[in-house]
Amino acid sequence: MALLRILALLLALTVSELHCLPWFINVSESQGPGTILQSFSFNCTSHMPTLQLVHVQPPTTFFNPPSLTRWQGIYVGTVTLSSSARLDALSVNHYKLQLRFTCGNHVMEGPLSVNVRRDPGHSACAGRFASPAGEIIQVLETVTPGARLYTLLLPGLEVQRAQINIISAQDPPYFPGPFSINGQGWLLVPSQGLKGQAEKVFQLQILVTFGQNRSCLGMLKVKVLPVPSSLISFLKQASNITILEDLPPGGKVVQVRARGFDVRYEILSPVPCPLFSIGRADGVIRTTAPLELAQAPGAAVTRLRVKAHERLRPWASVELELTVNVRSVNRWPPRCLPAMLVTQIPETTPVGTVLNTFTCADPDSPGSILDYQLQFHSPPGSASLCLRDRVLEVNATLDCDARGACFQHAASILVLDGGQPLMTTEVPVLVMVTPVNEFSPACVPHKFRIREDAGPHTLLGSVVGMDKDYPHNNIEYYISGGPTIFSVDRLSGEVHLLGSLDYELQTLYRLNVLLIDHGQDQDPTHHRSGSCTITIEVEDVNDHAPECQPPFQELTIYALLGHSVEVTKVSCWVPQEPQRLAFSYSIVGGNSQNRFSLQGATLVYNNILLGPLWPEQFYTYELLIRVADAGPSIPHLSTTATVSVHLIPWSASTVATRTHRSTVPSVMTPLLVTDTEAFWQPEPWFVVVLTVTSALFVLALGWLLLRLFQGLVQMHQTPSKPTQALLLNGIQGTEESIQGFMEAPRMEMSQAPSSVDLSLQHFDGRAQDSRESPFSQTTLHLGPLSLLTPSQRLLLPPGIHYLLFP
Repeated sequence: MALLRILALLLALTVSELHCLPWFINVSESQGPGTILQSFSFNCTSHMPTLQLVHVQPPTTFFNPPSLTRWQGIYVGTVTLSSSARLDALSVNHYKLQLRFTCGNHVMEGPLSVNVRRDPGHSACAGRFASPAGEIIQVLETVTPGARLYTLLLPGLEVQRAQINIISAQDPPYFPGPFSINGQGWLLVPSQGLKGQAEKVFQLQILVTFGQNRSCLGMLKVKVLPVPSSLISFLKQASNITILEDLPPGGKVVQVRARGFDVRYEILSPVPCPLFSIGRADGVIRTTAPLELAQAPGAAVTRLRVKAHERLRPWASVELELTVNVRSVNRWPPRCLPAMLVTQIPETTPVGTVLNTFTCADPDSPGSILDYQLQFHSPPGSASLCLRDRVLEVNATLDCDARGACFQHAASILVLDGGQPLMTTEVPVLVMVTPVNEFSPACVPHKFRIREDAGPHTLLGSVVGMDKDYPHNNIEYYISGGPTIFSVDRLSGEVHLLGSLDYELQTLYRLNVLLIDHGQDQDPTHHRSGSCTITIEVEDVNDHAPECQPPFQELTIYALLGHSVEVTKVSCWVPQEPQRLAFSYSIVGGNSQNRFSLQGATLVYNNILLGPLWPEQFYTYELLIRVADAGPSIPHLSTTATVSVHLIPWSASTVATRTHRSTVPSVMTPLLVTDTEAFWQPEPWFVVVLTVTSALFVLALGWLLLRLFQGLVQMHQTPSKPTQALLLNGIQGTEESIQGFMEAPRMEMSQAPSSVDLSLQHFDGRAQDSRESPFSQTTLHLGPLSLLTPSQRLLLPPGIHYLLFP
């Protein structure tokens, strides 16, 4: 009861409401298929519940899976009997059903006990009578007509006054007459009897009705057996019997048998019979005296006449004549030389080799012909040896290369003398076959693969050697020459790594494995050898990080608003693995305000996005660029390159023109000169181009100096003009000449602001090479521009562009 309360509480917590769940049900055994045993009501909201029959004890198929239907918001579960239900309280009176109710995530299981009650008014066919095969009745064909053959025993026949009828057809010629069965369940023989119906089988289908439309069907099979024949006769028996003279008194000579009912035997002749007697009931003829032919020569042949008759009918009898022959006894077996043969031969002994010749004689009959037979014991049925007359020879190849094939042949030579009784002599023969090492070991070339980072004692695989000699594959393995970083196990052939590998130094190894067999020959020092080549491929493993050259760069760039500047290109590679060319680049530090980005290996300064104004003075970035190798090789190793970038802000500039006649103020303006120096070795064609360009540059410089000289002459000729204005005109003329000579910088300068402020008090200069080449830049501060004389300004390096800054 406590368990029942706990289960009820759990179910109440699981579902919203539980109505009338019975845990014990009583049902009558008369209930048939489809009967509703019990219904349950459940209340489960917001979920689709399920009701399952988990198992039944004892196992049966009498119960259907429970159904669950929804009716007016309540789920109703029903348990019914299946179509195979046949309840029987005498067989099983209690079933335990385990039910499982599921409502959403809540699951509850509980037992449902079904008690089967006995129904006195319920009767059903049972036993072999109701089985598909039916009940089988055997009866002799001489059975009395109308006799009772079988009684149908079913409960309730007498109480309910059941009606029993044979409903199967019983018409001749299949039936001698109709079988009948009464209300007590007695099956009666037809009134005509069953004479002549031997070996027939009659099938009777019987309907038993218990009233109230309750009935059952059963089957009775009547098999008619023939009556044993009443004729008596002897079974087939040899008429001549031979026995030996040493058969003791009481020894069995022969047994005669006759067909009949309760047969008795007796000797009719000779009477009296001094040497033999017969068993009255079993027909065994035995000796009654010693059969010594030397003392009683008349015992050599005796003719017996035997009679057999039925005990209850002595007139039914039969006679049999027998002749008993007595032979003299052979007392000495043959004698042979040698009496035992033990020999040893190699397995390569050719067929036809004679092992020995046997000589045997019979002491009882010297000079008589003897019979020799070879019998194998181990291995049985072997054909390796044969016996020709008295000569033992090798008959087949003595192959010892299989397990237990022919290491020794145990046989015997059976010698028969042909006397009575037959005397034999057995000569044991043991032929030991010694193994011979006939085949050389061999192995198949194999290829192993191993990672270059494999550690010592790593197993690469096994060399599989083969040897046809027995014991098979009895091989030792050795490495003949080759690298010493590999070893092979002497017995198992396992190849191990002893040292370390380096794919960059060597990718392929070849080992010559020597195979030597042993223990396969009678001579332990006789060995054969073979060899095969083992190829070992080293798999590349990424074990070197990339290196960058130089690992540290310090650069100076000018930042112009709205433009991107290519800073430098990171050059990295793996010295140990020059074939690795795929790398990934990323900035991992120092990229404040995200001003820098990477385009592959190229570092770019981006000044396109509008942001806070940068300081007027230069700013330094320390950028950390992570360079990692890419591609299928793992692991991916990386290194970090450092790029120090000095950023010089570049504001809007104003270019002076010839028409501008403002005087140069006395304010000291610093002159910024950038010197560019090449650090690579030019190609031959570049040297030729550079030579021609230099010649043209010298001509241009001469022309420039001439113009400057003419300007100085004019300045001395017009003293009314301020000296500073002449100087400015000279500088502007020089700048125009240089800009006319170098066209590419003029194109770049055209993108700068074009507005001219005539009120500018000072200017700055910027030089840039026209050729796009990776140069290292050096900034030189030469002091105020006003401190340089015209002659000093003429000494500035040619090929430089000067940009004026406010």
